[in-house]
Amino acid sequence: MANDPEEKQPSASPKDEPSAEKAPSAAGEPVSKPPAPPAAPAAKPPAPGATPTAPAAKPPVAAAPPKAPAPPKEGPVALDNDLVKRYKQRFGDAIREAWIDRKQAILVVAREKLVEIATYSRDDEKFDWLSDLTAVDWPKREQRFDIVLNMYSMEKNERLRLKVYASADERVPSVQGVWATANWEEREVYDMFGVVFEGHPELKRILLPDEWQGYPLRKDYDILTQDTAWVRENLGIESGQ
Repeated sequence: MANDPEEKQPSASPKDEPSAEKAPSAAGEPVSKPPAPPAAPAAKPPAPGATPTAPAAKPPVAAAPPKAPAPPKEGPVALDNDLVKRYKQRFGDAIREAWIDRKQAILVVAREKLVEIATYSRDDEKFDWLSDLTAVDWPKREQRFDIVLNMYSMEKNERLRLKVYASADERVPSVQGVWATANWEEREVYDMFGVVFEGHPELKRILLPDEWQGYPLRKDYDILTQDTAWVRENLGIESGQ
């Protein structure tokens, strides 16, 4: 009988032994979970009467390095290269000054030698194109005008600037016989500044009417007054403004 104490139950064979991990029972017994990692210990409150410890201070932020000083502005620097030496050897004291400014070589030459120096520049130094001829007015200076010739060499891919000084009463030799482009450029300088180019074949105004009075690009010129007078006389109205 099943309840007979004398009756022995059959011993379990090794293959019938339960595995180490117990399977869930039919009654829905929960599966055991791995133990959770221990929680970090809570900070202990300060002991009675003790001064609370202040939180650690943040490290100071490093100051920004000082800005580097701005590079000095470029300005004229004396020039004495091979080009200048050739000009000085040929023309001596007629080469008054030589400098470089913003990578531009500049020669200040004697006004009376301008045509000779221009011809040498074209034929010997190969500056075959006069790209620009203009003027700058410095009314407080005795020789108030800078006459500026910008030249370019197609062969050498170089530029050179010639400059002469002239007062309001001094004539400047025309270089239109050296470079044909000087014809209209000298007329424009005459029209705007009143500089007279001696030897020019047709020196007359090119931008303004022939009867216009004064030279608008002189710094002491009152263009509003002149405009009002010319407009009133020639157009019959009070102002063109």
